[in-house]
Amino acid sequence: MQDQAEAVQSREFAWTESDFRRIKDLIYRHAGISLHDGKQAMVYSRISRRLRETRHRSFSDYLQWLESQGDADEWQAFVNALTTNLTSFFRENHHFEELARLVRAAPPGHDWKIWCSAASTGEEPYSIAITLADALGLDGRFRIWASDIDTKVLATGARGVYKLEGLKNLSQTQLQKYFLKGKGDNAGLARVRPELQRHIEFFTLNLIEDNWSLRESFDVVFCRNVMIYFDHATQRQVLARMHRLLKPGGALFVGHAENFSDVKTLFALRGKTIYEKV
Repeated sequence: MQDQAEAVQSREFAWTESDFRRIKDLIYRHAGISLHDGKQAMVYSRISRRLRETRHRSFSDYLQWLESQGDADEWQAFVNALTTNLTSFFRENHHFEELARLVRAAPPGHDWKIWCSAASTGEEPYSIAITLADALGLDGRFRIWASDIDTKVLATGARGVYKLEGLKNLSQTQLQKYFLKGKGDNAGLARVRPELQRHIEFFTLNLIEDNWSLRESFDVVFCRNVMIYFDHATQRQVLARMHRLLKPGGALFVGHAENFSDVKTLFALRGKTIYEKV
């Protein structure tokens, strides 16, 4: 109790239960993210940065300004601040093994269309691209749509530059084939080769909004570790729309902590965290 009181006293800005509830409501309405009470410290830390950037002295003043003046850039910064972007190359590798199996089993010349709906800083869509390039070659017929609500992480993905230590899950052959190692001031970094990068389109998309810009029918959708931030009603809404965008028999890859057994009219479980469109 004493440690908690000291933490409260050391805060730069006053912080109330009302501030948290207001932020919780705003992020739910704008991004579908459902925050539980255990996230208060995280919310304070991340949004206090926005107060400093915008030179506000209290959360109530900042939130009032945010809602009243409707600055699109600041709304995006607000959403960016509260999104979590934990990712790595070939994370949950069994998904990429299954994707490779699907590609090998398809008729020759199939035009693969894959949507990565939470692209974050790009490791996931590049892992998808590497999997398809390994199977089909860099000139193979495949296209990857890589979206995220967070514009800052998308810019990192589109840039395609990573620390070499973050590429440890790639084989030496993959590293040499798909990346260019930096030299001099860029030592320790690697850039995705343009031949691979051209297969991917990065763009902003909010999964809970109605105006999805996608008009494709996809063979595979990756939606991993996203639904855990949505409540049940939002999950159902997003899954129904993804269902409509998948081709018959298309695959939905989800995160290890996500289970959609209650949407049997939409998807049937076909493997470890892999669903097939019904």
